[in-house]
Amino acid sequence: MRTTWLGEGLSGLIDLLLPLRCAGCDAAGTAWCRGCSRELGGLRYVERPLLDPGLPVYALGRYRGAARRAVLAYKESGRRYLAGPLARHLAVGLRAISAEHRLDHAWWLVPAPSRAIASRRRGGAHMTRIAHRTAAELAASGCPAAVADCLVTARGAADSTGLDAAERVRNLSGRVLVRTGRLPPPGAQVALIDDVITTAATVASAVRVLAAAGVGVAAVLSLTATAG
Repeated sequence: MRTTWLGEGLSGLIDLLLPLRCAGCDAAGTAWCRGCSRELGGLRYVERPLLDPGLPVYALGRYRGAARRAVLAYKESGRRYLAGPLARHLAVGLRAISAEHRLDHAWWLVPAPSRAIASRRRGGAHMTRIAHRTAAELAASGCPAAVADCLVTARGAADSTGLDAAERVRNLSGRVLVRTGRLPPPGAQVALIDDVITTAATVASAVRVLAAAGVGVAAVLSLTATAG
């Protein structure tokens, strides 16, 4: 806990000292400019062989260009102030999913899990941080929301970069776990949120272990998705 707090504090100090520039195009004076924000401005249905076709799975943009640069800047380069702008996109997307699928406007958000070693390097679980910001954005717009940080990735899971779909499934097999004390309440409408969908191995594993724990996922929303 102390390490996470220290990392957050140092990151915040660095953010204050360095000039603000857009994560997408490097324009001065803003973290995320209006032009780049258009790359995370829509709902794109995501289809993958690992996904149940009956489950609404969406991404807000393609994992390329400004959207990709923003995700990497937030996740890997320590630009944690991007959690706010990225969360606002997710909140807009979840409201759109509610309208599109005639779902309730109240959401419990479950962030996709990260490997512990990656979370330590990033100063905390990056999707958990965004989930809390997204819940706050939803609540401010009149949509009740809460976060259930109930998924973890066990030891033994490797970095998935460069792995194909079958290798990613093997890598995560038995390693996406549920923290039962942090599950959403029974009957809650749950959205799983993530930053990038590639093969969807993480999403599929998370949905499966949540279902085994008695939690149904109503929708999945990712900031970005690869071409396939």
